[in-house]
Amino acid sequence: MKDTELKRSKLRFILLTFSVSFILFGLWFSTTNAFKFVKGYMIFKTDQETADDYQSNPANNVKKQKTNDALYSVRPKKGENIGELIIPKLGASLPIVHGTDEEQLEKGVGHFSKSVLPGENDNSVLSGHRDTVFRKLGEVGKGDMLVVETEAGRFTYKVKNVRIVDKDDRTVIVPKPRATLTVSTCYPFDYIGDSPERYILVANLISEQLNK
Repeated sequence: MKDTELKRSKLRFILLTFSVSFILFGLWFSTTNAFKFVKGYMIFKTDQETADDYQSNPANNVKKQKTNDALYSVRPKKGENIGELIIPKLGASLPIVHGTDEEQLEKGVGHFSKSVLPGENDNSVLSGHRDTVFRKLGEVGKGDMLVVETEAGRFTYKVKNVRIVDKDDRTVIVPKPRATLTVSTCYPFDYIGDSPERYILVANLISEQLNK
């Protein structure tokens, strides 16, 4: 009888320990970058599947004849000026430099080198400092236009979404099923020091004027 009670006590202790450990792990996971990584990965996979469907269905791919390689014959080198970002609402015309290191961001708007170039299918990502080139970016929102001029042509995007995310959120750079421009800067705009968040504009390509 005593052996049975002892075994039951041990079993209850093991179950209680497991339950507490599981709860503690859940709390840790939901408050660390591990959660953001998994979230970003899931969004990446979802968007990638959507992109695959988009490419495999000719009815959806209305610009199938335009490939990314056809737009730019030569890929830019880090530090090169690749064009201008025009923000009509602000009356601003800003140089776009390939790369997002501090050296490039000091020259203008940085183009994330691992993303596609403006006008190409997928997600082209631009970043800039909130206290220099993007000090008034908070005035730009859903429905506003963003225009990019490069050697390939003039590409007009319409903002479809405004997001405020954690500075470590990697979902900003995930692939997209269509030509998209993602513009990012630090947030809040009046924050002193290393800002904890990012102000994100997500815009879809609505028209283009190619140079060739």
